[in-house]
Amino acid sequence: MTIEVRPASVFADVRTLVGPKSPQATVCWCLSHRVPSRLNKELRGPERGEYVAELCRSQPPPGVLAYDGDEPVGWAAVAPRSATSFARNRKIPHVDDLPVWSLWCVRVRPGHRKKGISHALIAGAVEFARDHGAPAIEAYPLDNGDARVDLTMAYAGIRGNFERAGFVHAADTTSVLAGHPRILMRLDLR
Repeated sequence: MTIEVRPASVFADVRTLVGPKSPQATVCWCLSHRVPSRLNKELRGPERGEYVAELCRSQPPPGVLAYDGDEPVGWAAVAPRSATSFARNRKIPHVDDLPVWSLWCVRVRPGHRKKGISHALIAGAVEFARDHGAPAIEAYPLDNGDARVDLTMAYAGIRGNFERAGFVHAADTTSVLAGHPRILMRLDLR
């Protein structure tokens, strides 16, 4: 299996990874940290998909997708931190004033897990941020030690995967997800 990571500019493929089964459903679409809270609450049903479709047409696209051949098998949300809710998040600190990028969601489709796709997504997101001039990239994964993590809540990633990609612990946070503390990890891209 050869995994290729590409910018998330094909809406149908993004929908496969983060969209609902029913177009009327109001699910995350990976917008929770991308848009202000008020807009996130206002976007209902198909409006959420339409918003994401517009993001896919914009530059830069909203993240990266992993492909096994022509099949989309993974998603990673990555954007400048200043364009996300992490810019104002009180639980996740700012390390310094660098215009860092944030990587906050890594998702692999069921049936494709345990094949290294999350590692490819992290590497692809790093390259995507670097290609767009990011001086550094941050992630806010779970610091779960050896504990198992509910796959539904593992979207933030786990510390070990980011360590393997060269990220280092940069700060503790007061954020907790699925009973695990989250930490701020960073990779310098300069």
